[in-house]
Amino acid sequence: MSNPLAVLRVFALVLLVFALTMLVPAAVAWTGREPAFMAFEAGFAITAGTAALLWLLTRRHVDELRVRDGFLLVSLVWTVVPAFAAIPLLLFFPAMSFTDAYFEAVSGLTTTGATVIEGLDTLPFSINLWRAFLVFLGGMGLIVLAVAILPLLGVGGRQLFTAESPGPIKESKLTPRMAETARGLWLVYFVLAVACTLGYAWAGMDWGDAVIHMFTTLGLGGFSSHDASYAFFNSPAVEAVAIVFMTLAGMNFATHFMAARRRSFSFYWADPEIRWYVGVMYASVLGIAVYLWQTGAFPDFLTALRFSAFNTVSIATTTGFANTDYAQWPFFAPLWMLFLCSFVTCAGSTGGGLKMMRAIIVFRQVMREVIHTVHPNAVRTVKLAGAPLPNKIIFAVLAFAFAYMVIIVSFTLLMVFSGLDVVTGFSAVVASFNNTGPGLGEVGPASTFKSLTDFQTWVCTAAMLLGRLEIFTLLVVLSPAFWRK
Repeated sequence: MSNPLAVLRVFALVLLVFALTMLVPAAVAWTGREPAFMAFEAGFAITAGTAALLWLLTRRHVDELRVRDGFLLVSLVWTVVPAFAAIPLLLFFPAMSFTDAYFEAVSGLTTTGATVIEGLDTLPFSINLWRAFLVFLGGMGLIVLAVAILPLLGVGGRQLFTAESPGPIKESKLTPRMAETARGLWLVYFVLAVACTLGYAWAGMDWGDAVIHMFTTLGLGGFSSHDASYAFFNSPAVEAVAIVFMTLAGMNFATHFMAARRRSFSFYWADPEIRWYVGVMYASVLGIAVYLWQTGAFPDFLTALRFSAFNTVSIATTTGFANTDYAQWPFFAPLWMLFLCSFVTCAGSTGGGLKMMRAIIVFRQVMREVIHTVHPNAVRTVKLAGAPLPNKIIFAVLAFAFAYMVIIVSFTLLMVFSGLDVVTGFSAVVASFNNTGPGLGEVGPASTFKSLTDFQTWVCTAAMLLGRLEIFTLLVVLSPAFWRK
């Protein structure tokens, strides 16, 4: 049986860590004498005060967290923390409803990048910074951050890391201690952050835009400080920097960690996902470029290649940036891009979707069944990186793929039932569930999610949370079996 009071005690500590992050935009707002300072000041006071009260009420429940406690805590963090993240938005935008503010906060923390806010160019810098910072925090995961910090406060971390880490194979350890692993991953994240910021500054962004877009590039979140997104800069150099770091952020951070630790690039070649990830994504870039050129969407191949490369990598990695309204392209191109966001990114990356590793496993299982149909007595195993996979992992991946399809179909039916056209409803669900951001139709790259009704917004919010927690983390907590002794 789970111990809710022990879980609440740890949640209080996580919430306190999160409250401290509000001091970053608060300091920026205070320095720039921005009107948003009061919103962040009040947000910090409410969040820190709630965290302190919860800790005082539960401080004596110092129990070691079990596996089910980890699932409960992760679900609690990802559903409740966005409500506190929304406080500065609610206070700064008095006309904004809680539904929209919570959607915006969930979109940031789940690294989706869908927005209901218009007029980004006129907002105080601190507001845009907060939105981007939420993506950066959500990218590696607040729980992984907590795993690195909370052991200092006497809280074990393996259960949290297992529940939070994306991907089908969560038992592999990079270091003997989870806290050391989490710190190592955050160090890699920080080094890439510095490099990305310098790259954007070199390409011509001012430092403010460079920091904001670094946050959302590494988090693969897609929030921008401009309504026109990357079309505002109209710079091939800026786009090239974004492509490089979106590609890196879409890879498994454990691979980055091991390559840096052992000082060897061989880990990238040995990773079975990365070859497929790079191959499928960049073959699609080339194919879409040729298609756009041949259909007359662009006058020459190099122009088509520029726009194909940026937008295809952006959507395939579930980032959601755009440097043009690709919804106006011949329909096959944006539809293929939306298909890519469903599976291309690697497990252990900051991206969303089914993940390339699961797609590889499903494909190889299908081929095994085809061979068994032709040769019933043949003995063939599903292998990954040369090693046979246990059946329990294959079954888990197949179950995940089935749940993935059922949720997309069910949520699309809900959106169409509520009055949306099929293209808008389907693309909004796919973009939200895969944590991609813009869809097609009314929620395309040139518009926002503001036109959705409250019901439709909550459907997209639920899709973002299910996608970020990879379905089963949330479903486990909602199942009756979880609460039985």
